[in-house]
Amino acid sequence: MALSNFITRVVLRNYKSIATCDVQLGPLTYLVGANGSGKSNFLDALHLVRDALTGSLDNALNERGGLSEVRRRSSGHPTHFGIRLEFRLHSGQSGYYAFNVGALPGRGYEVLTEECVLGGIGRGPFFQLDRGKLKASSEMTFPVVTSDRLALVSASGLLVFRPVFDALTTMGFYNLNPKLIRELQKPQDGRLLKPAGENIASVIGHLERADPPESMRLIEEYLQTVVPMVHGVTRKAIGPMETLEFRQDMAGAKYPWHFLAQNMSDGTLRALGVLTALFQGNADYSPSLIGIEEPETALHPAASSVLREALQRASEKTQVIVTSHSPDLLDDRSLNSNTLLAVVANAGETRIAPLDEASSCTMRDHLFTAGELLRLNQIAPDPTVLAEQDKLQPDLFGETEQ
Repeated sequence: MALSNFITRVVLRNYKSIATCDVQLGPLTYLVGANGSGKSNFLDALHLVRDALTGSLDNALNERGGLSEVRRRSSGHPTHFGIRLEFRLHSGQSGYYAFNVGALPGRGYEVLTEECVLGGIGRGPFFQLDRGKLKASSEMTFPVVTSDRLALVSASGLLVFRPVFDALTTMGFYNLNPKLIRELQKPQDGRLLKPAGENIASVIGHLERADPPESMRLIEEYLQTVVPMVHGVTRKAIGPMETLEFRQDMAGAKYPWHFLAQNMSDGTLRALGVLTALFQGNADYSPSLIGIEEPETALHPAASSVLREALQRASEKTQVIVTSHSPDLLDDRSLNSNTLLAVVANAGETRIAPLDEASSCTMRDHLFTAGELLRLNQIAPDPTVLAEQDKLQPDLFGETEQ
């Protein structure tokens, strides 16, 4: 298994438009489907885990409109949602973290069940909670917890659970906003890029100080391939604020001219944001997983091959999940069908699974690219896998499947 393969399996129940989902993830995963199919909801489930651990579950839910907006709406009126993430840490230790959240009368909620298991119960560290009360644990002492918060936050004070907490809280999720990248920014923590790129100047500054400067070299090389006139980018202080300064060729000029971010196009700024998200890892701080919403947005179709190469290269060190409905991005005969998950929506319900056998065979035999299949509307989830999910209703809790 690749070192970059942090999250190996995701199980979701009643999360937004997703009634049930059970998928395996590799170092690089493309979530492919039409607008409104629910691709973003899958990424948001992972994002909620990060937000609930770095802040609080209450804030994570409120930022999404509250529990009523997070749990799936249906005629069955589910009162809870659940998430299970199976993972492999850099140490090689595998395990899972899972919880489900249920509604209480009066618009309240509680964490019904929460489990964190490393190596298997009886073979490594673990804890199991039921409505805020410790049910079982490998540890002699365990911090006091309450049912309105995730216990892993408190348990991260124990050395055995800290690696899980650190890995889950260094996941990064991105929908880059050129407007925010263009504006003057306050100096911030530059170790991890924020979701819309609102601290990108601080991140670039942090990477410029890194030794060796491998990340900045990659960002600038790929940016110049996408936008050939741009020769580099650097952080620039302007009074108490900061921004980005680009070096760009100008006709008749002997040396590149310097332009601030406010003078750059949306496509250039978004490309820089995507590349910074992908290659922000360094010896000082490195994300465990990067999720990017439609990285091809605002880019010329000719840049798709460069973007695809950047995604592949980044996934060799950091797990990458991409949502896309761009045939151009997927136009590559070397693209393995195992890297794709098809996403569809039927009557408001999102279904996610690997490609059906016909599409997979077509790609393996190099008859069509995934992009060509997408243009022909032939990207679909495997119905046998979906039927199996409906039949078995995958459990959130219990031993990791091997």
